[in-house]
Amino acid sequence: MKKTVIIGATPNPSRYAYLVAEMLHERSIPFVPVGIKSGTVFGEEILNLREKPSITDVHTVTMYVGPENQKEWYAYILSLKPERIVFNPGTENPELMNLAKDAGIAVWPACNLVLLSTGQF
Repeated sequence: MKKTVIIGATPNPSRYAYLVAEMLHERSIPFVPVGIKSGTVFGEEILNLREKPSITDVHTVTMYVGPENQKEWYAYILSLKPERIVFNPGTENPELMNLAKDAGIAVWPACNLVLLSTGQF
């Protein structure tokens, strides 16, 4: 399955990062929530982004952190060695996108909720 790391995960049900966790859970797609908020989402503990947790076998990183707050996490995100990074609306970042492409990581400026809803994930 396409293990997905949610960067910017939150237990707040009104946030898109929470909704994508719900959709991944409903589809039995493994996910790892990572963020600065503590708590759980659909039985998964949110790992502390500040600790840069080690995560293996990552297929997709989906971004829910705005570009102005991404720079300090560039090296960490790239170290996960995902096959792709989905830049959800409002998270598009040409600098990180270019770094990812240079590292051989596919870059998808798209909405993860739409990808999941339409079977394109």
